[in-house]
Amino acid sequence: MSSPTRPLSYLAVLRLPSAGRAFGAALLGRLSYGMVFLSLTLALTAATGSYAVAGTVIALEGLAYSLLSPLRAGLIDRYGPRRVLPALTVPYALLLVCLAALTWQPGASGWLLGTLAVAAGGCAPPLGPVMRTLWSDLLPDRQALQRAYSLDTVAEELVFVVGPLLAGLLAALATPAAGVVLSAALIAIGVFAFVSSPALRTPSRASARPAEPGAEPVPTRRRLGTGALTLPIATSAAVGLCLGALSLLMVVFAERHHQAAAVAWAQASLSAGSAVGGLAYGAVSWRVSGVVRLPVLSTVLGLALAAAGASPNLYALGAMAGLIGLFVAPALTTAYLLADEFVRPEHRTQAGAWVNTAFNIGDSLGVAAVGLMVDGLPLALCFVLAAVPALSSALIAVARPGRRAKR
Repeated sequence: MSSPTRPLSYLAVLRLPSAGRAFGAALLGRLSYGMVFLSLTLALTAATGSYAVAGTVIALEGLAYSLLSPLRAGLIDRYGPRRVLPALTVPYALLLVCLAALTWQPGASGWLLGTLAVAAGGCAPPLGPVMRTLWSDLLPDRQALQRAYSLDTVAEELVFVVGPLLAGLLAALATPAAGVVLSAALIAIGVFAFVSSPALRTPSRASARPAEPGAEPVPTRRRLGTGALTLPIATSAAVGLCLGALSLLMVVFAERHHQAAAVAWAQASLSAGSAVGGLAYGAVSWRVSGVVRLPVLSTVLGLALAAAGASPNLYALGAMAGLIGLFVAPALTTAYLLADEFVRPEHRTQAGAWVNTAFNIGDSLGVAAVGLMVDGLPLALCFVLAAVPALSSALIAVARPGRRAKR
């Protein structure tokens, strides 16, 4: 059920003092992450002539980025984004430029490329978690923060749609390495515009934020590492597992129906559904707490994914992908909200980074798991198995209500 009171509109959220400027700068920087994966993959393949080398280098870069993300976020919590973000961004951008220079022509050493890629992944600035922490500082109540997080999640989803398109365009018109250079420029411009925003000098109001109307008791804000983040982290990882599995399952489904190129429409339907679902979810003032909403969202997402395996054709699968997408952004938004709520203000960036890391690792593992299953099992059964993480995370959350309400 929704509350009769209405939080700030999306436009009003962006009109908060300096919020629009900071949000725009953060999105510009995050567009770099939307581009760099495809640009670097194409550049490495062209430079080394080996998909195996390119895949290994990308995997190492992604592993370094994911595993060290909470550490970087912890530094930001301790020393502040205005000091840490530039210190991370300068070496990251320079390393991307070095990778672009080495891959501009064939013949680069795979070992050198791998070393530079790992170093780049290790110092990549965590703009997403920092922007969500800033939203938490700027907004005085949970309902307004829910709207801001929904907007942020949807915008980030669209960034990862636009980014690969730009990378592909540059690869076609110039060279893939040019996309890596542009990625370095975008992250540098975005970060320095972000840290210069007056919004970062706004005193934090998070400690005075009232609880959600009608919310169930939630754990008192506590130090990181006490188990308070189990629910949002586990659910985020489960959603990542499901989406990683679905991305490969859609490709296999399209190939078996002899429509491999049309899989892009199913993937676009998933992104569009997530955007619509996220904006609609953020517009509602919920009476029930996020602790209750998150297992429900995870359950419905899992059931829709399991049912997608029964699709008779790619059009039906595209429609089911759109239905699944309706619950992706809401689930992630709620996970970020709970992470913000369950920890002390001085740990918010690190808490958000853990949720984001769980999703990224889950996404990678989901692809790997389906790759092992898809040749030996019926495709419809693979869809059902891909839904198990989301359903399991919901069952675990429902089975342990008492622990969530304890101090």
